[in-house]
Amino acid sequence: MQRRKVLGLLAASPAIVRSAAAQGDDWSKVVEAARKEGKLVIYTASIGSPFHRTVITAFEKKYDIKVDLLEARASEVRERVRVEQAAGRFLGDLHHNGATTTGLMQRDGNFQPRGFVPNVKNIEPPYEADDIRIPAEVISYCLLVNKNIVKPADEPKSWKDLLDPRWTGKILSDDFRALGGGAVFFVVMQNAFGREFHEKLAAQKPVFSRDIANSERRTARGEFPLYLPFSLQNLNNLKGLPVKAIVPAEGRPYIRFDLSTLKNAPHPNAARLFMNHYLEVDSQLVFGNAGYNPVVKGVVEKTLPEIRPLLATKAMGTTDYTKQDEMLALAKEIYK
Repeated sequence: MQRRKVLGLLAASPAIVRSAAAQGDDWSKVVEAARKEGKLVIYTASIGSPFHRTVITAFEKKYDIKVDLLEARASEVRERVRVEQAAGRFLGDLHHNGATTTGLMQRDGNFQPRGFVPNVKNIEPPYEADDIRIPAEVISYCLLVNKNIVKPADEPKSWKDLLDPRWTGKILSDDFRALGGGAVFFVVMQNAFGREFHEKLAAQKPVFSRDIANSERRTARGEFPLYLPFSLQNLNNLKGLPVKAIVPAEGRPYIRFDLSTLKNAPHPNAARLFMNHYLEVDSQLVFGNAGYNPVVKGVVEKTLPEIRPLLATKAMGTTDYTKQDEMLALAKEIYK
């Protein structure tokens, strides 16, 4: 039996080699076609990010392809694509947005299959690609604590430690009842611990705010000892302040940003080439050092020492766009 398996593998190996070679040949043709297209139009919901500019500039220099970048809020990007495509005007090539909006747009038929992208093979679990979407980078959430108020022995070690009476009235939070980090946190905790957790957390009387930057500063000033959910990508903005990011034992809630090729993209080969470029280690390292979780293997280990332990934590869970309205309604029911 074992001998037959070995012979079968040996017989199959030439076909595997031919397939890999054919894909390599096809990819060289994609690169050549992308260079001839000479342009790429990206619609992104990441506004003003210097890290995207760094990755885009490297792409332009490497392939001599000009990138036009349109930045807008997630809902605005979605509406722009809807209006353009309804009018038969296909102007954008690549869509970069959160997984929830991307999922809704995929359902609406706004994308086309991306085609073979070599670096997809390097994506690490729990992140995964399909024939439309590839994960780009990950926004991870944790706790922000004021080090002057919260002693190391008192720091929450588990998300359930937030239910300790000592934190009653002392938790500042992004609003769970609106789209954003708060909604991500609500869904992940609901999936992990159930409604009882949220009912107990509601009894702690968290103070909701939708002004994220101000909430982080309020925590740094000592108005509140805890803020949640804190986005790791904002840690660099708080250097020198008496705050600390903590990922509890169960892990970090997260939201993916995805890349997808828009339907009838004018420059489809350039779009594929940029996807592959985005998944290069050097590109992912730009995001890792900025506090985003990389989506490919072998990058976290190369990030800056101060951010590496936080990025190396467990990915606890994320949202499901098909249950978005249901979860928002439940949050409004519990947190009145």
